Amino acid sequence: MNRFTGFLLASLAAVPAEAAESLLRIAMTAADTPTATGMPNNGFEGMRFLGYPVFEGLVLWDLTRTDRLAGLRPGLAERWEQAPDDKRVWIFHLRQGVAFHDGTPFDADAVIWNLDRYFKPDAKQYEPPAAGITRARAPLVESYRKIDDRTVAITTAVPASYFPYMAVYILFTSPASFEKAGRDWARVGTLPAAGTGPFRITRVAPREAVDLARHDGYWDPARRAKLDRVRLMPIPEANARIAALRAGQVDWIEAPAPDGIPSLRQAGFAITTGSYPHIWPWFYNIGAPNSPFRDVRVRQALNYCIDRDALVGFLNGTAEPSVGWLKKDDPNFGAPQHRYGLDPAKGRALLKEAGYGPGRPLAFPVMVSTSGSGQMQPLPMNEFLQESLKQNCEVNVTFNVVEWQVLLTAGRSAPDAPALQGALALNVSSPSSDVSVMARYFSSANLSPKGFNFAQWKDEAFDDRLRTLSESTDPREIAAATRAAHERLVDNPPWLYVVHDLNPRAMSPRVKGFVSPQSWFVDLTLVSLQ
Repeated sequence: MNRFTGFLLASLAAVPAEAAESLLRIAMTAADTPTATGMPNNGFEGMRFLGYPVFEGLVLWDLTRTDRLAGLRPGLAERWEQAPDDKRVWIFHLRQGVAFHDGTPFDADAVIWNLDRYFKPDAKQYEPPAAGITRARAPLVESYRKIDDRTVAITTAVPASYFPYMAVYILFTSPASFEKAGRDWARVGTLPAAGTGPFRITRVAPREAVDLARHDGYWDPARRAKLDRVRLMPIPEANARIAALRAGQVDWIEAPAPDGIPSLRQAGFAITTGSYPHIWPWFYNIGAPNSPFRDVRVRQALNYCIDRDALVGFLNGTAEPSVGWLKKDDPNFGAPQHRYGLDPAKGRALLKEAGYGPGRPLAFPVMVSTSGSGQMQPLPMNEFLQESLKQNCEVNVTFNVVEWQVLLTAGRSAPDAPALQGALALNVSSPSSDVSVMARYFSSANLSPKGFNFAQWKDEAFDDRLRTLSESTDPREIAAATRAAHERLVDNPPWLYVVHDLNPRAMSPRVKGFVSPQSWFVDLTLVSLQ
């Protein structure tokens, strides 16, 4: 009996004693439980399940609708605005009457304490792993200060009209949790730590499960959870997740294997899919010494060498072709000169211009993961791309296969860092939800390891358009600049654009009230079990 099977049997044995309570069991794609200190690792799957349900930000996502991209709503700050005399300064007015799960107050001192945790390396509470994640997601934070007990100001490095979309990723943990654990963040993660969210952590068992319970003292009575408890279980292998669902060992699985979806639907399980702001690409490593991707013709060529439609068929329709960072029907897609699709002749011609061909084939290694948040079915999908590039354009690709968290760490590394193992591309799925994400991934001010611009991509026209939309308050000017910026992402591509995920999940028919928003995240407070 392996460890996973033994744990599932133990979970089943516990069910009768828990029958009086509603317990939702979720199978994640992660290979391990996300860290539980208040800034979870394991990418946005960590944020989805062990971030926002437990720990909150000054700004939160509105995840109650399916008909449009998820917007923002007030969170631990009831309102915010730019300072009238300096567009770099954002003033946040904190919500009254909020306490952490341990009963300690949420106030301006707690905000500053947590900001020091992320942005002040000499602070006693500085947490390097959490700081790396937060700095990469909110790279514009320059300074901050307490105005009074209910008001804080955060200053950005440059004016940024989209900064609230970065603030949404800064989560807050009770300072008392750190003190209770002897000022040891490793121990904080097993206490468990206290947040302010609608759920609280009750048990952390690394590699096995994290248990959450409804927080009946949640500050927003209208948003208190319907479920009594939630169990988060890492099951990285897609077929193992399906087997667990069929056996009644879990109620909800992320990313079911596409070929298993028809039989799950036939068996009465609910399958949810929906468009959301997500892309599954390869990041080109442009900055590595002697990288072939320094030549834009090589980057363009690969975008003509892959059969996206065939890959969508291979995925049983759970994705759609990607020909840019945004979907082609997005109003901000623009009118780029390049319209990517399978065109081997054009791909080969561009490679030939760049000096590659039968006598000197293009060859490079790609770092890929075995599973992970938004990674869909990474191994078979990457093998499909490997064969597509070989057949269509005689490009030879090899793989460095690692765990998801290892790949995420590599994505925040310098282009020649040992952590990359010589990889000249990374397969990291990523959001495309708003301009703040565009700035994080593509602004030349956010080159890794400072930010998420792993590709080390620099485009003056893009930076100019980003500056315009950052400083402007005119919606028409912002929209025009966004379209022009995206055109540069297509014509001077920093990535190989592959597919947009349709976010499939499979659930027991007992799961009710689930809303599949146009977002990476979900609102667990809406869910119940029957």
